[in-house]
Amino acid sequence: MCGIVGFHGPDNVVGDMIIGLTALQHRGQDAAGIATFDDSFHLCKGQGLVNDVFKPKHVKKLTGNLGIGHVRYTTQGANDSDLAQPFTTSYPFGLAMVHNGNVINFRDVAKRLHDKYHVLPKTTNDLELIMYTFASELRVKDLDHLSVVDIFDAVETTQELVKGAYATITVIAGHGLLAFTDPLGIRPLALGRRETPNGPVYAFVSESTCFDYLDFEFVENVGPGQAIFIDNNYQVHYKNKYALPKNFCAFEQIYFAREDSVIHGRLVARERVRLGKILARKVVDAGLKPDMVIDVPSSGYFAASGLAEAIGVPYRRALVKNNHMGRSFIVPTQAGREDVVKKKLNPIREFVEGKKVAVVDDSIVRGTTSRRIVRLLREAGAAEVYFISSAPPIVSPCIYGIDMAMSTELIAANYTEDEICRYIEADKVIYQDLADLEELFAEEKGHGGSCFACFSGKYPTGDVTHYLRHIQEERASHRGDKKKDKKSVSAKAPAPTEH
Repeated sequence: MCGIVGFHGPDNVVGDMIIGLTALQHRGQDAAGIATFDDSFHLCKGQGLVNDVFKPKHVKKLTGNLGIGHVRYTTQGANDSDLAQPFTTSYPFGLAMVHNGNVINFRDVAKRLHDKYHVLPKTTNDLELIMYTFASELRVKDLDHLSVVDIFDAVETTQELVKGAYATITVIAGHGLLAFTDPLGIRPLALGRRETPNGPVYAFVSESTCFDYLDFEFVENVGPGQAIFIDNNYQVHYKNKYALPKNFCAFEQIYFAREDSVIHGRLVARERVRLGKILARKVVDAGLKPDMVIDVPSSGYFAASGLAEAIGVPYRRALVKNNHMGRSFIVPTQAGREDVVKKKLNPIREFVEGKKVAVVDDSIVRGTTSRRIVRLLREAGAAEVYFISSAPPIVSPCIYGIDMAMSTELIAANYTEDEICRYIEADKVIYQDLADLEELFAEEKGHGGSCFACFSGKYPTGDVTHYLRHIQEERASHRGDKKKDKKSVSAKAPAPTEH
């Protein structure tokens, strides 16, 4: 999961790009990058947060009225500066590209590029596979008379060849700005516009919250399989192809997106409140009578408030977050995630001491973070701790861009609810029902459906068994695991143990 932006307007765009990327910092903290274009590409990227990577000396060099940017959260490949986006290639015309998502047939795409076009990608970042596939299809066109139809033809072939989830933005030097998504629309991308004295500025962004900071008007979402091209005269061209039903990632609404973003017509904050209210029935049916409801900040806040309202129990913000620490979920190692939890959350003893506490988090993935939170509350004197997940049990790896690609790491894939409760040391564990989640995000008024693969094991791209194995082997190699998992992707993990 990453955050991407692309801007095209009459004036320098780097200032808007940095603001936009900062608004998307929650989507990636490993690296950041910007490429702008005037008569040539200007590139700056590196590891760290947006404010760490882009210093005034860099900003001065990022000139141009056309540019793309990226914040990276590592899901595929190692975490180093060479893999930071954007990527560029000099032919045809000169292309710069960013993407959010995951290519699942990366071995097939890499083999085709090598065998047919003699292209050898330089890195393990799957963006190169998208970029070189698109470039290879574009270069067979009449480049002296390149048309919008030619561009869209190259996009369509790329979409047919590259499987997985991706939202991409590309600068085509001398021609304009292109955005396109995978045929299922799994990852978010929105188009906005701002009028200026010198003409319109267009922007593609991962989340609409960027538009709030930049005073842009939301125009539309980039739909499944759609491509939008903005030429150098600021004319907007569309390729609409809805070959398959939309399957937007439900985990965006549950956790990843910012609460103030509107995604496919749904305010994220409102949907999380609804998730909490739906959970009320299960809390009551379990006979739980908490003295208070608290959240794991900050993605659990709205669900916790919805639950508290529905069961008539006070809500308290009893876990104080150190906002200078990152999001533990997107820290690339387990040891790092646990260290972040220790340093970023501090319980308010006066609130929880002697109380029965219902603590709401967005999900339970590996269980170790949940266990640490339960321990913090017990150390602060909580009499009982009920751990409540806004999400259903996560039983299958995500292969579309969220760091849940190792089935052996998913606690709900291997253990019962009672076993999970004992492991995280809670008095009770409550999960959201998948049926309730599916009903909440059911297709309505053309907004489309959602991808629930991590909860159901039903992948919208079809049978992905061999892709799962490839992804897990690739991830294991980058984690330094010499014993790559040759077992079935559904094989059980060893029982959770103390380390």
